[in-house]
Amino acid sequence: MLTRKIKLWDINAHITCRLCNGYLIDATTVTECLHTFCRSCLVKYLEENNTCPTCRIVIHQSHPLQYIGHDRTMQDIVYKLVPGLQEAEMRKQREFYHKLGMEVPGDIKGETCSAKQHLDSHRNGETKADDSSNKETSEDKQEEDNDYHRSDEQVSICLECNSSKLRGLKRKWIRCSAQATVLHLKKFIAKKLNLSSFNELDILCNEEILGKDHTLKFVVVTRWRFKV
Repeated sequence: MLTRKIKLWDINAHITCRLCNGYLIDATTVTECLHTFCRSCLVKYLEENNTCPTCRIVIHQSHPLQYIGHDRTMQDIVYKLVPGLQEAEMRKQREFYHKLGMEVPGDIKGETCSAKQHLDSHRNGETKADDSSNKETSEDKQEEDNDYHRSDEQVSICLECNSSKLRGLKRKWIRCSAQATVLHLKKFIAKKLNLSSFNELDILCNEEILGKDHTLKFVVVTRWRFKV
């Protein structure tokens, strides 16, 4: 079968952010037009604008941040195509947390370690037997499953009810993974209040309705950034 080698330069336009001209980091896609950018670049841009930086289509008149979403598939592609990019990004994030005197989130520790092991094995030309690899994968998966995201970066939130039609939660303060989404919160609240459907609920922050696919990390960055 014929194979064709493609230079990274030839596809750079498809895996770089139009705003910073660097490779996509935490790739985030506009749902209206499917153009993709770095999350931090796009969030900063949308603080002053409501149009797509590429095609200028209006994302939303007042709440454009609700119509963007994390593109995990694109980010995985970028990390696979660009050697050392993931390892370098994890190292920068780790240095950032150390500089602030904060504990490095467990997910960053894990990804850094995984990326380093992957690169070391390729550099040394080492290969592992399938049974050994499968065993390690199974053990890692079991350990990850038992962790329940406790090693993730954590956020504490207060869930207050502002509707006369609903009763409040007995325990309104909860602590959970920063990777949890608004949809997870909706399902949690619906279960606690014995509601027939979580679609009846809207979750607001600073009087803005949050999109169901937003992670709590994203809410922290976009809604609490300027809070003292």
